[in-house]
Amino acid sequence: MSGHEDVDSENIGVDGIVIYDFDDSPPYAAPAPMEQEKVVAAKVESAPIISSYNDKIRPLLDAIDRLRLLMVMKEGIQLPTIVVVGDQSSGKSSVLDSLAGVNLPRSQGICTRVPLIIRLQNHSSPRPELSLEYNGKVVPVGESYIATAINLATDEVAGNGKGISNTPLTLVVKKDGVPDLTMVDLPGITRVPVHGQPENIYEQIRDIIMQYITPKESIILNVLSASVDFATCESIKMSRQVDKTGERTLAVVTKADKAPEGLLEKVTADDVNIGLGYVCVRNRIGDESHEEARREEARLFQTHPHLSGIDKSIVGVPALAQKLVQIQANTIARCLPEIVKNISEKLNANVSELERMPKASVADAMTAFMRIIGAVKESLRKLLWRGDFDEYPDDSSKHGTARFVEMLNQFSYELHNCEESDPPKDFLAEEIKVLEEAKGIELPNFLPREVFLRILQRKVERISCTPIKFVEMIWDYIDGVVMAVLMRHSEMYPQLKVSTTRAAHNLVQKMRVQSINWVKEIVQMEKLTCYTCNPEYMMEWTKLMNQQDNFIKIVNTGPNHMWMPSSVTVEGFGDIEVVHLRHHSCILLQQAFDLKMRMTAYWKIVLQRLVDSMALHLRYCVHNVVNNDMEEIVNELIGPDGHGIEMMLVESPAIAAKREKLKKSIKLLKESKDVVAKVMDRIASYGELAA
Repeated sequence: MSGHEDVDSENIGVDGIVIYDFDDSPPYAAPAPMEQEKVVAAKVESAPIISSYNDKIRPLLDAIDRLRLLMVMKEGIQLPTIVVVGDQSSGKSSVLDSLAGVNLPRSQGICTRVPLIIRLQNHSSPRPELSLEYNGKVVPVGESYIATAINLATDEVAGNGKGISNTPLTLVVKKDGVPDLTMVDLPGITRVPVHGQPENIYEQIRDIIMQYITPKESIILNVLSASVDFATCESIKMSRQVDKTGERTLAVVTKADKAPEGLLEKVTADDVNIGLGYVCVRNRIGDESHEEARREEARLFQTHPHLSGIDKSIVGVPALAQKLVQIQANTIARCLPEIVKNISEKLNANVSELERMPKASVADAMTAFMRIIGAVKESLRKLLWRGDFDEYPDDSSKHGTARFVEMLNQFSYELHNCEESDPPKDFLAEEIKVLEEAKGIELPNFLPREVFLRILQRKVERISCTPIKFVEMIWDYIDGVVMAVLMRHSEMYPQLKVSTTRAAHNLVQKMRVQSINWVKEIVQMEKLTCYTCNPEYMMEWTKLMNQQDNFIKIVNTGPNHMWMPSSVTVEGFGDIEVVHLRHHSCILLQQAFDLKMRMTAYWKIVLQRLVDSMALHLRYCVHNVVNNDMEEIVNELIGPDGHGIEMMLVESPAIAAKREKLKKSIKLLKESKDVVAKVMDRIASYGELAA
């Protein structure tokens, strides 16, 4: 290989990277300075920046570059990337053109206005191959014309002037001796806009930089000028926000020749926590050729009284190239399994989503429609019947069986604590009034059945709204759950969503009316007759009637008695005022008390029967909804001729656009999967050879 055969084997480092160590002799020992400079110059002129004999690095980098070219990052797949950041005029472009061996745009102001992806490939041909890729174009570029071509392309992408853009350019450099690297150069950080720049230039640049350096796969190459306090650099502040430990940050200190004093102490102290270390370099000055710049750099770090003490492994562009190649290769190898996993997961998710989207034929649409109805029924069975909430683990409002119990308990509480269930203020007043109005020519101690029914009807009438409100509340809740489940399962079918939810709402309303009518019948039955076979009725009535004699005795205490109590305690009613009862006859009081106790015992039965009936009716209705009545939705939508489903096949522009987006994404991800599969196979073959 041209230019490589005379490389000393002792200089070959880790992974086959050739390291050129210029520290062959102490900085102040023989040979003499002039002879030493000649030795340094000879070494620089005879060697490229870096040479790689390791075929493992290039395929890894080619795979990542191919993924980047496919724009897989738009699919949320992060790629290992060397991101070059630095304050304005920190020397970023000089570092990059030293690594690339080409003349990039350089100026005192902002010269990088768009992200510039620089893809360097070690190329054995003596003739370099350079091209610029942007806006879908690939433009071959002559080496002497590269700076002008980048400026023209930048103007095309970001506009004339000094504004910036987040649309990247890609510079491909295939050249003998360059390191196998891919880097992204970002606009330099400036706080104060100059003439022609937008007022929010700092915010725009910051947002671009943070977008590139935030992913954990990014390697941050922080370019710092030797003449500044590292801790005050904006680029350091930004990188520390996303890489607090510095484990993925490498610092390049430029302009070492401009501020040599104290540089050794600054890089040794590491006050800003640079985990990957420092490399000190000398910028190319003026019209120096790259060979002249490297020769001057080598001489500077060999002979300068302040700089010669810095460890030779962290000085010079060759050392920087070696570090970057090693860091990049390690990062790619570490991240590749995760990239493979993420691509597969994203591909599977997109394929599944595309399969769930509306189909083109009537048969497919019918199949999809029946699948949706089946999925809705199963979801409703879980939520409203079985109490399985795995589809809505965090949305308790959809946990139907639990909410039904709460509503039923509230209904029972309202019934048992309503005014009709509380002791009246005027004890026996209503019973006495009804008995007096029901007088007839009959036995004096006879209790007519009509009297009991009359009081019962009044009580039932006064609570008749409560069960109806309960049923309405239940159906409001069921309607909400059914609508939510339908919307979720038919989200890919906008036309179907509208029609299906309308049909489902009609079904729920129909069942609501049926339930209300049923409740009204139940209430009417309670008013028309009084009956129970529940033995608790007789037990309760007997217990209450055991208090009658004592009650009548106290009420009938004569006016001549010195002690005339104004109240009496009756179990189940508390303290009862009796003064208003003393002018009634004993027989009337006995009948009223008996009537009151019968009604009290029976009222408990009535309330419990209403609660039980509502519970049974609720379960019955839910069973019909989740198992039988959903078929009415199918019948309504399909129509009598069976072709109603065709009306729901019209695809909205949003769905059509989403379909095309998914298809493109799947194509891209499949290509990406093939790319990484090939490189993973190659890595596996290396392992077999090594074994």
